[in-house]
Order: sequence, then structure tokens, then C-alpha cells
Amino acid sequence: MNLYLRILKYVRPYWLSLTGSLICILFFTIFSSASLVSIIPFLDTIFAGPQPVIVQEQVNTPVEAAPGITPVSVRGRMDEMKEWAYQKLQGRDQRDSLKRLCLFIIVMILLRGFFDYFQAYLMAGVEQGIIRDIRNDLYRHLNRLSLSYFSRTRTGQIISRITNDVTLVNGGVSASFVTLIKNPLMIFAYLGIAIYLSWKLTLIALIVAPFSGGIIGWIGLKLRKESTISQERMADLTSVLQETVAGQRVVKAFAMENFEIRKFNTEAQRYYQTLLRITRTRNLASPLTEFLGTLVAVGILWFGGQQVLAGKMLTPEAFIGFLVIVFSLMQPIKELSSVHNRIQEAMAAAERIFEVLDLQPAIQNVTNPVAVDAFQDTIEFRDVTFSYGRGEPVLQDISIAIRKGEILAIVGPSGAGKSTFVDLLPRFYDPQKGAILLDGHDLRELELNSLRGLMGIVTQETILFNDSVRNNIAYGLAEKSLDDITHAAEVANAHAFITELPQGYDTNIGERGVTLSGGQRQRLAIARAVLKNPPILILDEATSALDTESEILVQQAIERLMRNRTSFVIAHRLSTILNADRIIVIDKGRIVQVGVHAELVKQEGLYQKLYNMQFRL
Repeated sequence: MNLYLRILKYVRPYWLSLTGSLICILFFTIFSSASLVSIIPFLDTIFAGPQPVIVQEQVNTPVEAAPGITPVSVRGRMDEMKEWAYQKLQGRDQRDSLKRLCLFIIVMILLRGFFDYFQAYLMAGVEQGIIRDIRNDLYRHLNRLSLSYFSRTRTGQIISRITNDVTLVNGGVSASFVTLIKNPLMIFAYLGIAIYLSWKLTLIALIVAPFSGGIIGWIGLKLRKESTISQERMADLTSVLQETVAGQRVVKAFAMENFEIRKFNTEAQRYYQTLLRITRTRNLASPLTEFLGTLVAVGILWFGGQQVLAGKMLTPEAFIGFLVIVFSLMQPIKELSSVHNRIQEAMAAAERIFEVLDLQPAIQNVTNPVAVDAFQDTIEFRDVTFSYGRGEPVLQDISIAIRKGEILAIVGPSGAGKSTFVDLLPRFYDPQKGAILLDGHDLRELELNSLRGLMGIVTQETILFNDSVRNNIAYGLAEKSLDDITHAAEVANAHAFITELPQGYDTNIGERGVTLSGGQRQRLAIARAVLKNPPILILDEATSALDTESEILVQQAIERLMRNRTSFVIAHRLSTILNADRIIVIDKGRIVQVGVHAELVKQEGLYQKLYNMQFRL
């Protein structure tokens, strides 16, 4: 029930369109009922002669009434309304009456179609608006989740929730606000007419309801379980697709096309089998309901036909009209049998969506955070210990103070904790023990966006977007002029190659900057950092994947970028940090050496070992 209520909250902005749609459904039901009821006087006109004798027979002949269902006063008014309608439809002769009835049926069908269209027209805006809002909320929330969520969740699973899961919820919304309202109204109206004509025959028709409801409920529960499995299979399939497309260079380099094809086929087969089970289960509801309904209809034909032949119940034309109404009940009942299944599938998808929306970011602002707009003095790590989840500590008892304007180089073997050290500065993660202070303020007390606004980050894995060079450099800084962007590119040694591109700064660089070389992509990332002009700079192995020529250009750009800034530089190549103000050596999560290059290279220890490994002849 909680899931239903949460989805219903998205309906509030569209209450006006929803109300209009419900009104259209009401009129659709009225005109549908009128078009069906008109069959009785139509048959009476053809078979009974020019006079509306059926009115007299129905009014004067006692008809069974179910206590509590059709009180005498209500039946009397209904009889009066029926007699009034018969009088309006009665013509001068039999042909004139037939013409009026045909025109009446045409008008009823026309009005029925008119209101059906506008109900669908208004409801389409409601449904699509709700789905748009859910998708926007989900995407907005995903962007606010902490980096740890994306580290432990596959990209395909995230994409599947935004695309496939939301689409399934759309099916549930459509079922809830159209099928679940229109069809019960039609069933109620048709049953009312059927009860008025003969409550005994109607009671026979209702015998099947408990059996049909039980079958539908069982199928719905089974579908909900299978739908959850199906969405997980779709997430697996999307993950394989995303990884294969993103890693095509590696796939082709290792000639692993057939392997990836087999892996995709395996996931596609698992998804196919799940969908097959869902389709078979879903399609079971309609024929079972139809078969049960047919049994009831045959029972009515047998029992009611005998009563009509004996002259004990309805006139022949009223009995035929009753049959038409009962058989007309089959379609809304069949649709209603499928709506439960669609809602169960939607609820399974909604569970997965709200599971994400209910996740709280691991990194959040405290109540009344302190906004910062400048870095004045020092950054201090005070007894900092950090681990990912419940694993072994990646950093242990880290204590160091970095002065404003200082260049701090961080070196050490792979897995020592270097990247984690700098990831704590912009609060991608928070330490489990100790604190990091910026000008005496614990980072956890600072407003998150203002803290990150002080920092520029350039990593080995350059993140660029499928957009123009201009927009990639000015990412998040749309107010910057072309002159500012050009100046940043010049500082980053990027202006020369940009001007040689087909459209210069307006050239689209493709997904992840695929049309550029590694050195060009890195220089664009540096230009982005230059344009942001942050007082604190983080460089995480920014030159480790470049060739010699590109490294020289990038290193020149980095040196310009670091001027008058507090810089944290991670480098495997020690040649890039020879001029650092201080070097810290991290091993197994601890700082094991601190000093400048000239000091450390003479000391026996890890730094000397790393230096000799890189520069020995």
C-alpha cells in the first residue's frame, strides 16, 4: 500500500486533467450503457409491431426484485424513465420508430467515442507527466548520491532503473487510472441494468466472480515475483552491453569478440526465459476468465431460455437484451483481470525505483553548514583513518599539515592509499576516525558545494562529454566568455590543436572525447581546471598514460596551472615531482617518509627504492 501512496503523490500536479478524464469516463459509461439498452426497444420495434407494447408489459408484469438491491421506489422511477424514453423514440409507425432508434444508436456511439477519446487525451498527459517526474526525481537523486554508491553499483543496473523500471511503472499508472476506473464503472452500470431486468439471472452470472478473482490474485502474485527477476536480468544485460561498448578497444585488442558475444547471448537467454515465463503467466488470466464467463453465459442461456419459453420471466426481446449486456460485461472483466497483473509488475519496478530514492547520500551537509569562498591558511589531516566498508583500513593514522601555496607530492606503490588520500579532500568519502581541517574547520562542517568549489581535479582517466570543445572546457561555467576559454586553453597548451579541429572550439569531440588523443584529452581537462581557477589543485597521475611528447606539453601546462596554488600531486613518475615543496611516501596506508627529493633520495627507504627502479641504468 505504501508504494501505491508514493506513486499517487506524483498525481497531485495533474489533478485538473485527471478530474476531466474521470468526468469523460463517467459520460463514456453512460453512453455505452444507453447504446446497449437501446437494443431492447430496437428488437421490440421490429418484432412487436408499431406500438411500444413492451413498456406496458414490463410495467404491468411483476418482476422479481431483490430486497436491498432494487427498492420499489427506485424501480418505479426507472420504469417511468424507461417509459419516457420509449415515448420519445416512438414514431408515427414502425418504420419511423426504427429510424429514430437507428439515429439514437448512432448518436450514442458518437458521444461514446468522443468522450473515450478525450478521456485518453487527458490521461495521456497525466501518465506521461507522472513518468517524467519520477524519472527526473530518480536522475536528480542519483546525481546527489555519494561516490561510494557508484563504486558498488554496476552502470547497467542504474540505467535499467531509469529506463526499464520507470517504463513498467508507466504501465501500472495507465492501468490504475484508466482500466481500474473505467472498467469497474462499466461493470457497475451493466450490472445495474442486468439486475433491473432480472436479479435471478444476474445472480447466476455473479457465481463465477470468486473463482475468477482467486485465479487473478494468484497470477498477480506470481507475476510480481517474476517481474522482479526480469528487471534484474535486464540490468545484467544492460551492464554487459555498456561494458562491451565502453571497452571495445580492449575487446578487439585481445580478439575477444566471440567471448563477449557468447556472454551477451547467455544474458539475453536468461532474460528471454524470464520474459517467456511472465508472458505465459500473464496470458493465462484472460482465457481462464473468458472460459469461466462462457460457462456462466451458457448457464444463463439454458436457465433463462426455459423461463422465457415458459413465459415466467422476461419477454424474448428483453431476454436478448439481457444476454447482450451480460456478454458485454466480458470485455471490461477481461481487461480488469489483466490490470491486476500489470499493477503487480509495476509495483515490482516501483520497489526498485524507491529503493534508490530512499537511499541517503553517505556524504551530506550538516545542519547549518559553514559556507567557504576562500582558502586562507592550512589543510590539516589529523589522525585520519579510512576504510571502504568493513574492509582493512586503506589509510591509518595519517597526520600532516599542508600550507597555502605548497606543492605536496604523494608517492608510493600501487594500492598504498594515494588516491584515497586525495579523495578525502573534496569529501568523496569521510574518514571513520580523525578529521581533516580546512583553516581550522572540519570538512564535515563545511557546505559541500562551496568546499568543492575551492578545488580543481585532473586525473589520469580524463572525463569528457559528447559535446563541443568549448562546452567541455567551460563545464559548469557557462557564464565564461570565449576569450576566457581561449586563454585557459592557451595556458593548457591546447589552443594550437583546437584551432586545427574542423570547427575549432565548436567541434564535437564524441563520447568521452574519443576523437582526440590521450594528450589532447588531458590538456582539455587541464584547461577546464585553469578556467575554474581553484585555489586548491588535485593532480592524480595526470601524466602517467602519455607518450613523451604529450607528457612534456602536459607537464608544462601543469606547471603553469600549479602557480600560486596549493597542489596535491600523485605521480608514479618521480621526474614530475622533483621540484615539489614536500614529498610524502605512503605505504600500506601509512606515511613512512616525508621530505624533499634531495633528502629522500639519499635516505635508505621506499623512496630511494622507487627512484632507483625508475632511473637505474
